[in-house]
Formats: sequence, structure tokens, C-alpha cells
Amino acid sequence: MREQIEQIGDRGVAAAREMIQLNARKKKSILQGMAEELDARKVDVIAANEADLSDAREAGFSGSALDRIRVSAADVAGLVKMLRTVADLKDPIGVTISRWIRPNGLEIIKKRVPIGVVGMVYESCPRVTADAAALCVKSSNAVILRGGSHVFRSNRAIAHALIEGGVSKGLPEHAVQFVEVTDHEAVQELVQLEGRVDLVVPRGGEGLIRAVTEDATVPVLKHCKGVCHVYVDEAADLPMAMDVIENAKCQRPDVCNAAETLLVHESVAQTILPALVARLRERGVLLRGDEAAREIVTDMESADDVDWVTEYMDLVLSVKIVPSVDAAIDHINLFGSKHTDCIISESEAAQKQFSLLVDSSSIFINASTRFNDGAEFGMGGEIGVCTEKLHARGPMGLEELTTHKYIVCGSGQLRE
Repeated sequence: MREQIEQIGDRGVAAAREMIQLNARKKKSILQGMAEELDARKVDVIAANEADLSDAREAGFSGSALDRIRVSAADVAGLVKMLRTVADLKDPIGVTISRWIRPNGLEIIKKRVPIGVVGMVYESCPRVTADAAALCVKSSNAVILRGGSHVFRSNRAIAHALIEGGVSKGLPEHAVQFVEVTDHEAVQELVQLEGRVDLVVPRGGEGLIRAVTEDATVPVLKHCKGVCHVYVDEAADLPMAMDVIENAKCQRPDVCNAAETLLVHESVAQTILPALVARLRERGVLLRGDEAAREIVTDMESADDVDWVTEYMDLVLSVKIVPSVDAAIDHINLFGSKHTDCIISESEAAQKQFSLLVDSSSIFINASTRFNDGAEFGMGGEIGVCTEKLHARGPMGLEELTTHKYIVCGSGQLRE
């Protein structure tokens, strides 16, 4: 196993040297070729996905777990559109970030360059295969894709289409590699390829993230989980708040930017909660509240400290009444996951305080948390949402897949 994964790593290193030499026009052509081939193979991708879905049902998957696996004709069309969008984005490589001249005449230029070889380890969503490949190609990185075993056929069908479409337009061999081995040992070996893999990005559940982080000897960019909050302030537009909360919870409850906890200012709780709970229950949402919330809605289930840290990824929402924006901020910073948090308020002072003090990768003001997404941010796609603070934070697009180097130009200067 190790020899096989090391070979994949060696091939990635060789491909990365070729990728850095591709110009913007060539990469655009490659991405267009990838889009064309994926579109041509959509029937094969859907058939592969149906086989994965069948196995998943037999294994006991249901509801939102199946939704994360499913790839429809519309989904494939969306991936094709994403590839073409990324193809048209401005090339980040070779851009001069800053430039200055020292008193001794040295010219110092800070330029954006690719990271090198990116290892992508992910679970359910087959879309990640296309997102990661597209963004890595556009940012001149080589990428090694290792998807989850229960969507193996779907990921392989997408990856093979992208690889063959890209190679037909000049993609270097092995610039995009798909790991055919489903054994977890392959992940352990991949994340320990020092000198061959420059960065690992895990994307999936908390268990996967923890396992990769514990095993890795190469740098890892991760998000632990998405415990996202919506806080309804005393100065909130309550009809708008109800719309935002419903969308943040119900539009796609199985994703990391869905709302998991609702915080409501005590001065508006009696007004908004009964109607909001009725509306959410019509959508099938199970509510779990603290004592104050259950005094208003008496048949609400009881919430405890476990609920405040739980990423349900389902139609479940915990509810807490708070006395102030400061109390909401304290709760979020104590129990949150630094992913996405939202304030509904017409008060500029409350908005400013919330934005300044909540320690999260993305703060939303009067808008659904579901917008925390690379495509919605205009990045074309994303390789993940990072909740750390070094190098990348929030949706990871093209710039987050780059680093920089200094080019120092002289005319014979000597240091005294």
C-alpha cells in the first residue's frame, strides 16, 4: 500500500512542476475540456451514482445521508457550469502582491505561486471531486483525490471524465489523480507523504477531520464542524428574521452552513417564537429549547449543553433565549465551531458589536447562513470552508490554494 501511495505522490510532484509552467490561456482550455467531457458522460455519472445509492440504501442510509450522495442530471449540469465559471476566473498565479525598492537599490517582489501538490480527502458529496479538481487546475496545483468508499463509483466516474477531458486539452499527466484504493490505510499513507504532498484538505464529518488531523505529518487545512447560529436581536425585523431562519435551517439541513442553534433576545421572544415554531414544524423541524424558550412554547423538547455543540445536519434546531447581544456573543464563542454565525438586527451598533466580537470565519448580517459558500461568494466553487486562522479562513477558493514567494532583484549589492 505505501509503495502505491508513494508512487501517486511522486507522480503528483512531477505534474506540479509542469502545472506551474502552464499559462492562463492553456488552463482555461483545459478546464473547458473537462467541462465538455463531463457533460458528454453525464449518463455514465448518473448510472454510477444510482449504483452507489442502491448500496447506500442497503447499508441503512436514508434521508439527508442519501441527499449528500445523490447526483442528479441537474447536479451534473451544475458541475459543468462550475467548471466553465472557474475557467473564466482571473488566473491567480504570477500576480504581483506587492513590490518595493530598498535604499540599497534591491527590488523586492512578492508574487503569488501555487502550493504544489494538494491531497483532498473527503466523504459523501461527489461534487467535491469536481470542485477540487477545477480549483487546483486553475491555481496550477496538482491534486490527489481520495473520496469516500460509499460514493466510490460516482467519484471515479466524475474524476475519469475530468482527467480525460483535461488531458485532451493538454493537462499534464497525473496532474489530477484519483485514488482507486478504498481502504482507510490509503488515507493514512497519503497524509504522511512529507516531501510529496504539500497540503491536505479533509472535507467531511467530524470523525474524518479528527482522524486526518491525528494521522497527518503534512500541513492540514480543516473545519471541525458547522455549529452555525442565528441571533435575533431586539432590533430585528421579525418577518425577515422568520424568513432567514427558515431558509438557514430548512433549505439544505444536511450541510455545514445550515443553522443549528437559534438565539433570541428576550424582549422579542414572546412575539416571534410561537409563530416561528409553528412555521418550522410545518417544515418538519424538531425544536429543542432551554427553560425560557419552553415557557413560551410549552411542548418544545428540552435542550441541554450537548445540543449547543451538536451539528445535527438534519431538521433539528436548538433554541435559547438571551438577555442581550453580549450574551449571544458569549454563547456563540463558547459553544460555536467558528464556521458561520448570523445576526438579524436593524441596529448598526448591534451589527458592529456582533461582527467584531464573534470569533467566526464568516459573519452574516440579515442574510441566511446558507450563503457561506465559495460559489455564492463568486469564487466559482470551493475546496472547503476553513475555520482556522492561519493561511486560509472561510470558503477556500483560488487564492487559498496559493502561497507566495519573494523575487529579489539586484545589481551586485553586497551586505555589509
